[in-house]
Amino acid sequence: MLAGLAGGGAGALAGLAVRAWLARMRRGALVPVGPCALLLAALWAVACVLVAAHRVPAVWLPAQLVLGVLVVAGSAVDLAVGRLPDALTGPAALAVLAALIPLPPLTLGAGLLGGVVLGGVLAAVHLAAPTALGAGDVKLAPSLGAPLAAAAWPAPVLAVVLACLGVLAVGLARPAQSVPFGPPLLVATWVILTVSLTGG
Repeated sequence: MLAGLAGGGAGALAGLAVRAWLARMRRGALVPVGPCALLLAALWAVACVLVAAHRVPAVWLPAQLVLGVLVVAGSAVDLAVGRLPDALTGPAALAVLAALIPLPPLTLGAGLLGGVVLGGVLAAVHLAAPTALGAGDVKLAPSLGAPLAAAAWPAPVLAVVLACLGVLAVGLARPAQSVPFGPPLLVATWVILTVSLTGG
């Protein structure tokens, strides 16, 4: 309980900081305060509770916290302005890499390779169909593929499949609305990573 309260409180404050950062970054966006704070509070609370309950190894907590920030920041700016700016995707890759450093060398190596592979696959899709997948999604891919592949090699594939199903579902529900791929991919990454780490 205490871990959840601490994680949630820290996440709410971090969500406010994320919102301010998005407003100030180059080609950023002004996004609602409440959703940023509440969503990041929830993600950080879940991560801290799982670690405290020994469901997830503590060595993974930095990656979960960084990924939580990326889920909120990436989803918020992509939904607000329909793009993922370099000012977000560049620092995200460095932050995720730094968060994975505490992992064992072989696990870290698998993560780095997974980030490259997922980035390459999405880059090929972008080149083949630029209107179907934006360049920002390609630049985001290594930051998501690395933790996923470090947790379990099938995880990046599952995350992409889940994201595609999310886009398809929204597209069927609102056929006249353009659906960005970034938010579904970010949320799918969080879900698949958490399930993989808990042994689900």
